[in-house]
Amino acid sequence: MGKVAVLIPCYNEEKTVAKVVQDYRAALPQADIYVYDNNSTDRTAELAAQAGAIVRREYRQGKGNVIRSMFRQIDADCYLMTDGDDTYPAEAAPQMVRMILEGEADMVNGDRLSSTYFTENKRPFHNGGNRLVRGLINRLFQADVRDIMTGCRAFSRSFVKTFPVLSRGFEIETEMTIHAVDKNFLIREIPIEYRDRPEGSVSKLNTYSDGARVLATVFRLYKDYRPFAFFGALALLFLLAALVLFLPVGVEYLKTGLVPRFPTLIVSAALLSFVAGVILDVVVKKHRQLFELLLTMVEEGKARDQ
Repeated sequence: MGKVAVLIPCYNEEKTVAKVVQDYRAALPQADIYVYDNNSTDRTAELAAQAGAIVRREYRQGKGNVIRSMFRQIDADCYLMTDGDDTYPAEAAPQMVRMILEGEADMVNGDRLSSTYFTENKRPFHNGGNRLVRGLINRLFQADVRDIMTGCRAFSRSFVKTFPVLSRGFEIETEMTIHAVDKNFLIREIPIEYRDRPEGSVSKLNTYSDGARVLATVFRLYKDYRPFAFFGALALLFLLAALVLFLPVGVEYLKTGLVPRFPTLIVSAALLSFVAGVILDVVVKKHRQLFELLLTMVEEGKARDQ
């Protein structure tokens, strides 16, 4: 049996975190359970420790920042991630871990959307948002993933240690899915039950602002991972715009040898500058990804030396 780590990112989950730790301890008695407290103002860290979890702190706010530290600092053969709000029952955890340890998958998604999510979740905009993001990613990346943004997943070591986390907030789940699809990791999904938060437990996800960030992440990653398709579509639009803008200018120049429409010329130059900026942004993003992987190597080297 390989080493298993249960990862629970938490922010103000004192009402549920102890139960989550106890449930996953019962389901995976051999696992190390880590709770990363993300600047909670309640007793989340205290109650998690009392329940038997290894508690660590992440001072940079945001779920993406928490997972970034988890993946970098924790060494295991299988990583199972769940939320601290008790919305993901632990019953499916042993099967998800087994699939990773036996090499059946690099990432196992706990698929809520094929189970109880739409009946249990009381926020209708979240339902529509999940469908929208799923449709976009599957169409843009030629994938067939049923639950893009599930917070219950299991990962192989190879996935965790080669995934450059760039997102800072809730869009991290979208980034993980797209990375797995793009890098041809083996993705499996199993239906899991989903239950709404218990009374008194408050979601930290903002339907509109976080939803907008998720959609922006989809298109940002499409630009980064499918640059030819992205820039090809952009080039076609700009080619049509350039023809419309340059045609009268070119005709006037051929007739008179003058360029009387400098505003039009300036707009065209601005479009070219924009395209250059987008291309350079992709280059910078790739450098950031390489830097994240370098930091992971440094952390592993420090751990071996200790």
